[in-house]
Amino acid sequence: MKKIFRIMIIFVLICLIQNSSAEPIDNEYGTVNAWYKGIEGTVENIQLKINEPAELKVEITAKKECDVFIKISNPLITEAYHIESGPSEYDKYFNKKSVEANEILTYSWVIKPTGDWVNGNAPINVRVIFTEKEIQMPIEFTIVNPYILDEQYSGSTPKPIPYPKSTDPPSSEGSPGFGVVAALMGVEVVVLTRRSLH
Repeated sequence: MKKIFRIMIIFVLICLIQNSSAEPIDNEYGTVNAWYKGIEGTVENIQLKINEPAELKVEITAKKECDVFIKISNPLITEAYHIESGPSEYDKYFNKKSVEANEILTYSWVIKPTGDWVNGNAPINVRVIFTEKEIQMPIEFTIVNPYILDEQYSGSTPKPIPYPKSTDPPSSEGSPGFGVVAALMGVEVVVLTRRSLH
């Protein structure tokens, strides 16, 4: 019984650690969050075939008035993806001038592996630069880190998964699942205490 509770606690803790990278990233000028097929980034353990669509969404919230520059790219020299649809070309900045404080910008892309890079990981990054006069405040992180298979995709393009509404305020609650961990630890303490009394 004690072993089962320990395994459950370890499992929940691993889930929490994996979700820890799903928090929005921010600086004094704004906050950036991103999703791959509706899952908050950074998303791991994904495989993509050549020409298989990958749905991305980026949400930017300005904290103060500034200009915003955005691009989708990856750190490889080889161009591993091309953009099927979206507001920009692959690895090219586009911008929004005079973004107001608390304004929310939401952009979506569908990108596909080109086949120029296979049998390896090809991260998809978002880079956002908040600018005000001479000040530049960048945020960059990996949305998803797919492993590109050397196989052609033959399926149809999936229906877009509904994303969270951009008007929802960010949650101020603690880490998801913290109550579950506390409850499991409490149960284990009770079980261990009862066993030590007998």
